[in-house]
Amino acid sequence: MKRKGTACTPSAKPSSFSNVFSQVPILRPLFRYFCLMKSTELTALATQVRRDIVRMVHAVQSGHPGGSLGCTDLLVQLYFDTMNINPDAFNMDGVGEDVFFLSNGHISPVWYSVLARRGYFPVEELSTFRKLNSRLQGHPATEEGLPGIRVASGSLGQGLSVALGAAQVKKLNNEDTWVYSLHGDGELQEGQIWEAAMYAAHHKVDNILSFIDCNGQQIDGSTDDVMSLGDLAGKWKAFGWRVLTCDGHDFTDLQRVIQEAHGHVGSGIPTVVLMKTDMGKGVDFMEGTHKWHGIAPSDDQLADALNQLESTLEDY
Repeated sequence: MKRKGTACTPSAKPSSFSNVFSQVPILRPLFRYFCLMKSTELTALATQVRRDIVRMVHAVQSGHPGGSLGCTDLLVQLYFDTMNINPDAFNMDGVGEDVFFLSNGHISPVWYSVLARRGYFPVEELSTFRKLNSRLQGHPATEEGLPGIRVASGSLGQGLSVALGAAQVKKLNNEDTWVYSLHGDGELQEGQIWEAAMYAAHHKVDNILSFIDCNGQQIDGSTDDVMSLGDLAGKWKAFGWRVLTCDGHDFTDLQRVIQEAHGHVGSGIPTVVLMKTDMGKGVDFMEGTHKWHGIAPSDDQLADALNQLESTLEDY
């Protein structure tokens, strides 16, 4: 299965492109430079998205900034570099393009910001987040007709089942496309996740790439305190999945792990990425604590956060 637009690979055959650089040592510095320049651009985008997140949540004094900040880099990587998508002609079926499902729907601020910045709807609409009659509900929903949203996601644990259904349809249609999904680590305490995991391995759904946001935090405390997840890698392997790991705040590492996963298509084995992140990433007083799971910053805290996040694009 070929890929278009894979990280750091401008051709339609990223695997062969990468092989050229691996086999010609003199070209490796150029390849690394290309990746570095791309990562710099993505970092700038991520900084602006983080500004959007704290401003959106502050404006209505409601929402979930912590996890949104922690998953910003992944969504920027997917939507601005990895995924083959067509924001100008969004359709619910997603035929002929890659699709993404957000299972942990409470981190909607980051998804809305990325969708708007990618061109799915006007950036100015971010100012309506969580307001009456807004298309930007606290948890994404389809009834408002917001481009980019293909399924309601609020109840944790359901997204993997949905993503697998979409992946199977694409395989049945012989599509050269991928399905991506994102899940919180606390969400893995839901039983439906493991039913879906068993299903994927049994049916050899290998065109799905699922990311687990491993920040070690959930609404009431650390995952270790609430319900220890134990050996996550061992659990996924026992359910028949290929397990990869990466730093969720390092674009080069995100690109590496995505390309590695793409290289295994056709193996009949689904792939999950255990992605290490920091809840609240980018805002020092929000980092590393569950307390910012679902509260909004005060006026002073917003000012402090914005001072730490450079405006790289125009604020909405």
